[in-house]
Amino acid sequence: MKNFILLCLTMVSVFSFNSYSQQSKVNAADKKYDGYAYVDAIKTYERVAKKGYKSEDMFKKLGNSYYFNSEFEGAAKWYGELFAMNNTTIEPEFYYRYAQSLKSIGQPEKANNILEEFNSKYKDDNRGKLYKQNVNYLDLIKENSGRYKIEDAGINSKYSDYSTFVSNNKIYFASARDTGNFSQRKHKWTGEYFTNLYVVDIDSVKVKRFRTALNTKFHESSPVLSKDGKTIYFTRNNYIDGKKGKNEEKITLVKIYKATLENNNWTKIKELPFNSNNYSVAHPALSPDEKTLYFASDMPGSFGQSDLYKVSINEDGSYGTPVNLGKTINTEGKETFPFVTSENEIYFASDGHPGLGGLDVFAGQIDPDGGISDIQNVGADINSPKDDFAYTIDPVSRKGYFSSNKDGGKGSDDIYKFLETRRLKCAQELYGLITDAETGAILPGAKVSLYDRNLNLKTSTIADATGNYTFPVECSEVYNVRAEKTDYTTKEVNIEIPRKNGRTNLPIALDNSKCKVAIGDDLGKCFGIKMIYFDLDKSNIREEAALDLEKILDVLNENPTMKLDIRSHTDSRATHKYNEALSDRRAKSTIGWLIKNGVAKNRLTGRGYGETQLVNECSDDVKCTEEQHQANRRSEFIITAL
Repeated sequence: MKNFILLCLTMVSVFSFNSYSQQSKVNAADKKYDGYAYVDAIKTYERVAKKGYKSEDMFKKLGNSYYFNSEFEGAAKWYGELFAMNNTTIEPEFYYRYAQSLKSIGQPEKANNILEEFNSKYKDDNRGKLYKQNVNYLDLIKENSGRYKIEDAGINSKYSDYSTFVSNNKIYFASARDTGNFSQRKHKWTGEYFTNLYVVDIDSVKVKRFRTALNTKFHESSPVLSKDGKTIYFTRNNYIDGKKGKNEEKITLVKIYKATLENNNWTKIKELPFNSNNYSVAHPALSPDEKTLYFASDMPGSFGQSDLYKVSINEDGSYGTPVNLGKTINTEGKETFPFVTSENEIYFASDGHPGLGGLDVFAGQIDPDGGISDIQNVGADINSPKDDFAYTIDPVSRKGYFSSNKDGGKGSDDIYKFLETRRLKCAQELYGLITDAETGAILPGAKVSLYDRNLNLKTSTIADATGNYTFPVECSEVYNVRAEKTDYTTKEVNIEIPRKNGRTNLPIALDNSKCKVAIGDDLGKCFGIKMIYFDLDKSNIREEAALDLEKILDVLNENPTMKLDIRSHTDSRATHKYNEALSDRRAKSTIGWLIKNGVAKNRLTGRGYGETQLVNECSDDVKCTEEQHQANRRSEFIITAL
């Protein structure tokens, strides 16, 4: 039977058994509330940007603030400003967001140009493309190994035994063994006896020939029974009612037949309507709801030597039109022996997908739209350099059977039973805590959204009363997790899920987009302003200093009763007198810039403190790093009135 399986497609005059964020929509900042003021940082950035100031970080934040709100016109505007800066290090996410924004506002041609630029620049990035075929398939097979306890099924003979189906505590299978029938015939191509259907009780070794009209002098194989045991589908050579059918080349191919149990006898044997004398149809498998029949065939429209198909079973017993399962599962080689579980898993044998040799067993996921995804080799426990096929499994007990002609068996093909001790499908849960970045306070009610690597929304949830969220996710996948909450800046974090069962923790800390300030606070901290930059030893306002001062100016304009004390500090290098004079000039220069731009003089005070208020121990003659000295060179905008 071993040679028969391998040669059936090229030499067949016989039965073929293998043919087969939303950035929160920010409310207007409260001017006063119990002695506090709320500063809307995002609106300040936008007002500053509209005055002509350019900043890569600012344009990203502005673009994101609109994009997360699905306000694509605004997103396209500010992403456009970002790309107009001609920065060569823009992250891939912004190419996709910009392109999607352009498509949403009716500029597909420009969007395509951005995507082409992206594909040219980030050739190794998988987003926007079909996933690249993983060339390290042996590593994946290794990862999927070690998941089974396997043993001889105890029902094998020195001949070919294969293709099991379990029903009502009985195992039905095909065998070429001799059970005493004097008319047993050998097949001329294989030198083995034709196979018939046999049955044995589970946990028994007493095998019986299925003595019904189902068995003939030709091949029968791959039986599958309905749950009520009254209908059977099976594969047989093109032979019925004593007549043998042939194709145009005078070759007898194989077909799927159906029979009905009446009065303990299998009757009404008939071939299925989509059979043909000119191509093979074999190895039926019923869906759990028994509304779909899966099978293997080389019918016209196949991609390879044999493909997997499905056909609907209508309520009146008729059949729909066979549908090819597609190129995701079917290759130019052989895909055959399908088996479908109640968990929408499909197992099949293939020599077209990367394997260990011959036919290997693979598993895939049947998607809601009928497509097949996540195809994986089940591992080296089941698979070998020889032919491994006809895999069936109980999705509850995880016990099952498969057939193989691997070394060490009794016959040319043998049946093995197994217990799956670890699921192939990696189960992962992504979880995390949403908190305030500054205070660490939990943020219940935050909206958390899960996006795939192509930035397509998968699902969303709301952080619970403890600030936690959870998502079921797929192993080895890359996701973008977006967290958003009113009065906080939306944050998006990229994460790759490990390829192992378990839970992956992704805490997200959100920055308050409305800085809450009180008298005595440093307004500069709202915008991350650590110092106002001047040229060396000078006090004239530089361009980047003006950008930061525009933010302070905007807040003062929005809060007309706010007063500031502006303080300039230096490090300890240079003399005490020099540092004090330089810092004082800089403080006065800062005040002068604000007054020149419309701030009343009586709202501003300030002076330079030189090196008199160091924040660390880096005083004269103390050896410090540049980073430590930098901490002392700072500008402060202390609120003195609200």
